[in-house]
Amino acid sequence: MAEMELIIEQVRLTYEGLFKATELYKLIDNWLRTHGYDKREMKTIEKITPSGKYIEIESLPWKKQTEYVKNDIKIRMQLSDVTEVEVEQNGAKVKLNKGKVHFVFDGYLTTDYEQRWEQKPSFIFIRALFDKFFYKTYMDRWKTNLIKDLNDLHDTIKSFLNLYRYQK
Repeated sequence: MAEMELIIEQVRLTYEGLFKATELYKLIDNWLRTHGYDKREMKTIEKITPSGKYIEIESLPWKKQTEYVKNDIKIRMQLSDVTEVEVEQNGAKVKLNKGKVHFVFDGYLTTDYEQRWEQKPSFIFIRALFDKFFYKTYMDRWKTNLIKDLNDLHDTIKSFLNLYRYQK
């Protein structure tokens, strides 16, 4: 069975104010595509509440680093009290969304995801030795790549949302 090691746990991002939900989705999709991740949505919930829409999306994008290791980034996005408002911007009226956005990111490093080392008990033992002694420097590099990707995604979303902070 493939091992999933939790590298980064619960990196959070919270924002309240104006934003454009469709542009936020596009931003995340474009970031994932340009960085070589394949998107996999695990759960999507959308409810209409008296205070506005509630949207919850959980996805688990993944990227192969080698034939032995892949990155998994778990993205949990909650949008609550989302309403549509009209804002005047440079003399033109623009429709935006107003509400709360909350992200939680987790980063996993998955090894032996094709289960090549799981055929015999002796292979499992040899795999443990390889992971501990021979692949240690490679594992550190792969973990660093995952951390860098997750922090870059976090900063990209944060920058995007901060663009809307100063609009009236």
